[in-house]
Amino acid sequence: MIWSATSPKIALALCFLIVGLCEAVDDPTIVWARIESCAGCSLKRLIQVRDFLNVDVPKYENVEWKKIQGAPPEIIFFNEADQEVEREKLERYTRKECNELLVSKGFQKKKEFKEQIDQEL
Repeated sequence: MIWSATSPKIALALCFLIVGLCEAVDDPTIVWARIESCAGCSLKRLIQVRDFLNVDVPKYENVEWKKIQGAPPEIIFFNEADQEVEREKLERYTRKECNELLVSKGFQKKKEFKEQIDQEL
């Protein structure tokens, strides 16, 4: 390949563009969460987590539960660009701690359920 005088300039411009794009999507601000877990197997022994998934998760805004056969329960937090920001295993958490984790990350309960969840805990 024959290099011209503009080739290094183009390469440098592409590098800046790539770096700029990477910085633009690497926002650590959490905007939604997905909990991945089986619907039965490991949840049989994790009663607190099971109750959190079945009762509390549907009452939160921007939180979903993806049922994956055989998967241990864990929560994945995402930014606006759908990039994973953080991941946390839920096996050691109580139901109350799972709720506190979501609230600490800025998640809010849907208004119609807010009082009900607080009373249950």
